[in-house]
Amino acid sequence: MEPSIEGRPHSGKVLLALQAHSDDIPLYAAGTVAKLIEEGYTGYLLRATNDDMGDAPGLGTRGTIGEHVLGNERDNAEVAKVLGCKRVFDLNYNNHRMGDVSLNELICRLIFLIRALKVDTVVGFDPWAHDEENPDHYTLARATEAACWMAGRAHDYPEQLAFGFEVKTVQDKYYFARRPEITRVVDISRQIEKKIDANRANVAKGPGGRSGSRLKAELAKRGQSLPLLGPDDLTADRNYIREFVLTRNRELGKQYGVEYAEVFHYVRPGAAGADLDPRVEAYIKQHAVPAKW
Repeated sequence: MEPSIEGRPHSGKVLLALQAHSDDIPLYAAGTVAKLIEEGYTGYLLRATNDDMGDAPGLGTRGTIGEHVLGNERDNAEVAKVLGCKRVFDLNYNNHRMGDVSLNELICRLIFLIRALKVDTVVGFDPWAHDEENPDHYTLARATEAACWMAGRAHDYPEQLAFGFEVKTVQDKYYFARRPEITRVVDISRQIEKKIDANRANVAKGPGGRSGSRLKAELAKRGQSLPLLGPDDLTADRNYIREFVLTRNRELGKQYGVEYAEVFHYVRPGAAGADLDPRVEAYIKQHAVPAKW
């Protein structure tokens, strides 16, 4: 279990949260991203697609492609703001078409960002996940894993180093999935309001957005109401998300003894090929003495 930590113990570190679509981080990892930023990380949000196959604000699937793109771009920027990210990067690949994208091109773009931002930790899709049908998800996942390793190798894209970048291996990884291999549980109870806000920001896409206020309006037309939805649209949206969208987080929290939780396939530093074998590092720490020459 990874608890919330008081203060800012991660000051000076950089977090890159990677999502294929504007609702991926809000649904799977918003609490953890908010938590790490609260604890001192400088956060950046990357969206790989332009969400052109997504929904449009208030129109559902009836919107045009252009409406989808603009609506999700605005929502994605709001998600970053809610979570406290410093900047957004949109790669603007076509939604559901990333299976045709050059993997090497995508890896190179991610290596550039890892080196430019000096990324220490990534949050994104698990490249080894099961039951993943979306090509955008697994393509981005594969590229992320490769880029985290290759960014630390001087012979990969040396022209970047010639212009002042430095090699930067990323070994600290929080990977989420539809059916994850759980090796890390993160207590997000203190960040749950930000997770609600992040999902509400997805007006154009995702199960949150304005679902509560729309349901409230539909019930009013039938002369009905739900106490859960409260007296106004904001309360309706937030309570709808809390009750229905965050069911899985609440169930995970109950399972692991906290109020709300997110789960990850966590790859710790050193687990995926450190410069030194962790056993060697441990031995050095225990037995090293001052040099006599």
